[in-house]
This record gives sequence, structure tokens and C-alpha cells, in this order.
Amino acid sequence: MKVIVTGAAGFIGFHLSKKLLAQNVEVIGFDNINNYYDTNLKYGRLANLGIEQPKIVENKIIQSEKHKNFSFIKADLVDEATVAYVFEQKADLVIHLAAQAGVRYSLENPRAYIDSNIIGFLNILEACRNTNCKSLVYASSSSVYGMNAKIPFSVEDKTDEPVSLYAATKKSNELMAHTYCHLYGINATGLRFFTVYGPWGRPDMAYFKFSNNIMKNEPIQIYNQGKMQRDFTYIDDIVEGIEKVINDVAICKNPKHEVHNIGNSQPVNLMEFVEILEEELGHTAKKEMLPHQAGDVYKTWADVTALKNKFGYQPNTSLREGIRNFVVWYKNFYSL
Repeated sequence: MKVIVTGAAGFIGFHLSKKLLAQNVEVIGFDNINNYYDTNLKYGRLANLGIEQPKIVENKIIQSEKHKNFSFIKADLVDEATVAYVFEQKADLVIHLAAQAGVRYSLENPRAYIDSNIIGFLNILEACRNTNCKSLVYASSSSVYGMNAKIPFSVEDKTDEPVSLYAATKKSNELMAHTYCHLYGINATGLRFFTVYGPWGRPDMAYFKFSNNIMKNEPIQIYNQGKMQRDFTYIDDIVEGIEKVINDVAICKNPKHEVHNIGNSQPVNLMEFVEILEEELGHTAKKEMLPHQAGDVYKTWADVTALKNKFGYQPNTSLREGIRNFVVWYKNFYSL
């Protein structure tokens, strides 16, 4: 099988690409390597996949020196012609993980979200429509649930009251995918990710920022006085779930559009998370308790019943084990 993985230099895209390559799947990675967070981390992920930064040329497919079945192109999703060019490589399936991420950043730079998450996603759908690549797995987000009071969050719940532009773009992706499935027979499955963490993670995520500040002996900012819960999901469990969905989408003969939650289904109090992080780092945090921040939700909790029943999805990484793995990688990567 040949697949296109957008966001291949990103956190989830990197781990998924690595897993697929180990199974001899041919992967074409796609990423614009923007500077939303430290590009050294993105280039580090690519180097791990055999793509060295000096050899990357804009809008040109580069062959990995480490994996014969991995190639990569640095390009932007808004570039319709380049997206179409990549799809001309005759892939069987596209795994669309690229997006402008971050809830809080959407308050500062809203246009980046429209460009990447709306226009970019449209270009992906159009490329699927105009080629034989009619199978799509794409990233949605738990953010679509907004201030949903019903717990746990179910895919049957209403998701038409987002509280950030980021969430609004992810909900739009679900509607767009549904439409293209109905009109053009594109077989699509969206995955609503719940607070993914682990080695090679995103520096804009709270656990990563907390680690940076704790190691510098600087205060960590804890919003809503710490009275929040998150359904933290370890990266390996996420990748395993994506794999199961990929296999289903790839063999499905009758086009359909589905949306699934993918999370750990065990929400954790933020202060408990901080305590475990302190213990694994070996340092105590200075805590700056702050009021609720606009765009944040108080609690996330994934109902993954459908994913378990249909695919046998079963996350099994404990929070302690996941944080420990992250800390080991973190200290090694930053030579601490």
C-alpha cells in the first residue's frame, strides 16, 4: 500500500509514518514545516526518518536515505498545484494530519487557521475527488465539543457551539468530508483526538511548556486555578488506533463518512498530571494560578465505545508510564 501522510514532520504524523514504514508501507510525507513552534524539533523528526534538512528543497519530493519506502516533500496545503502533484504519485490512501494547531494561537492569528484548516483541507478533498485516491483518514479534535456539559463526550452529541476558531475549523472539516463522501464517493473517517502526549511531542502543549519552565526554575501557568480535567492519550495508543481505522478505510468498498473519538477515556485532574510530571522530572514546579482562559474547555473525556466495538481499540499506557517515556526523551533530546 502507498499512503500520503500530511503533517509528517508533526508529532502524530511522525510517529505514524515511523510505524507504517516498519510494516513496509510506502509513505509520502507532506509538511510545510512552519514556525508555529521550534522547527528544529520538526527537522529532528524528519532526520529520524532519513530526511536531512540541508537536502530538503521546496516543492520537490526527496527520497529518504534511511528508508527506501519513505519520501518527503516540503510544501504548503494552500498550494493547490503541489497538492495535486503529490496525489499524482498514485497513492491508495491519504492520512491527513496536517493543520494549524493550537486553541490559544487561534485567538492571535485566525487567518492561519482558515488557510491551513479550511482551504488546505479543501485542496485535499479536491485532490481525492480528481484522482483514484478515494480513501481518507483525517484529524478532527475533541475541541469540537466546546462547553458540552454531557460527560463523557460522545460522537452523538451536538457539536455546533465551538468556543475557538480552531474548533470551528475542525467541525468544518467534518462537514466538508461528509459532503464530499455524499457527492463524490470519497470514503472518509475523521478522528477526534483527545490531548495526545509523549516523546517528540509539541512544545505548545501544556505538559511540554510545563517541563521547560520547571527545568528552568520558572513558574508554570495553571489556568482556572487548576480545576480542569483532560483525557490524556499516549501517542503509541493513538497510532495503534489510527492503524486500525486505516485498514478498515482501505478495504471498504462502499463509500461512507464516519467520525470517531480516539482517546484514553480516563480524564485526569490537571494538578495530578503536574504532580506526576514533577516527580518524573525530579523538580518541584513554581505554580502561578490564573483564572479561566478564553477558548479553554473545563473537561474532556472521550467515549470510545464505537472505536472499541468496531476495531478492538484499547489504550493501555498508564499516565505514569507515558510521562516517564516523555521525560526520558525530553532530557535526552535537550541534553539535560
